[in-house]
Amino acid sequence: MAELLLILRIAGERVAFPASEVESVIELEEITPVPRTAAHVAGLTALRSRVLTVIDCRASLGLSPSADGNEAVVVPSDGHPYALRVDGVEDVVEATAPPSALALPLGSGWARVARGTVDVEGDLLLLVDPHALVSGPALMAAA
Repeated sequence: MAELLLILRIAGERVAFPASEVESVIELEEITPVPRTAAHVAGLTALRSRVLTVIDCRASLGLSPSADGNEAVVVPSDGHPYALRVDGVEDVVEATAPPSALALPLGSGWARVARGTVDVEGDLLLLVDPHALVSGPALMAAA
């Protein structure tokens, strides 16, 4: 059986996550900000009596944070649940071939999270590592 992919949009781009790494897709209700956290951490939210750390995918890519949007993909990473805030979720599809290596250079944020590209129904999409989004952008060393 071919790998299943979750197709979604981040920063206006259609991308794919391996569906095997996704626990669920949710609508975010209330996000409580947490002082002194990394810029890509939007805050905390609750889901069925569990606390989820909300990651702003745009900010994790080094872009301006999301102004709105309430869709998120729940991903367990290092034993903790995270809600990755995305622009939208489209569908789950079956991969038609294994991922391919990146053919073109990407901006630093996208290059950090990219695993390769996948052909989905004739469209070439970036296969994104959700755990790299959780980690966020690399911190700049203090000068």
